[in-house]
Amino acid sequence: MKKLLLTLTAISAITFAANAQTEKGKIVLGGQVGFAGTSIKDTDVKTTGFNIIPQVGYFVADNIAIGTGVGYSWNKQETDKDNDATNAAFVVSPYGRMYSKNDGPVKFFGQVSVPMSWGTNKVNGDKVGTTANYGVELAPGIAYFPTSNIGIELKVRGLYYNNGTAKNEITDNKVTTSSYGLDANSLAPSLGVQFHF
Repeated sequence: MKKLLLTLTAISAITFAANAQTEKGKIVLGGQVGFAGTSIKDTDVKTTGFNIIPQVGYFVADNIAIGTGVGYSWNKQETDKDNDATNAAFVVSPYGRMYSKNDGPVKFFGQVSVPMSWGTNKVNGDKVGTTANYGVELAPGIAYFPTSNIGIELKVRGLYYNNGTAKNEITDNKVTTSSYGLDANSLAPSLGVQFHF
């Protein structure tokens, strides 16, 4: 009887904790940190990049949060020892997220985000142009709440559209690129941790 009572108490606590994390008035903190690099064997060609985008959100209603990420991204491409191109960008990514209303420590969610960035292109340290990117993404995911303050998430990119512009200030040439697609690769989801207060 004691074991049954303890088990029911634990299940009730986990269920309450999961529901309390997505209720109106709560704050969620998270973000993205990334690093990537490539190199080609027997050449001096390599690329390096990183980004850091902390995020904060607020639950405006039960299971509905709005928020934004603000951060920085940097990429460098070296074609030989004396030639490199870099892009440094300021990133803003407002979002809205809706969680499922089910009880328990696992909830599904959908997120709409509007990632934007504005950057500067440099070659060998000299500014040669600017970039601007505007997009929209609809991403599904699943969140598991092991404690009252932590949510572990798996998310795929989902539907996306991006419009990017690169302007060369030396030649006054402007290139605009649009990309779109559906990226629902369940074998390559993003894994994240969110902190709920």
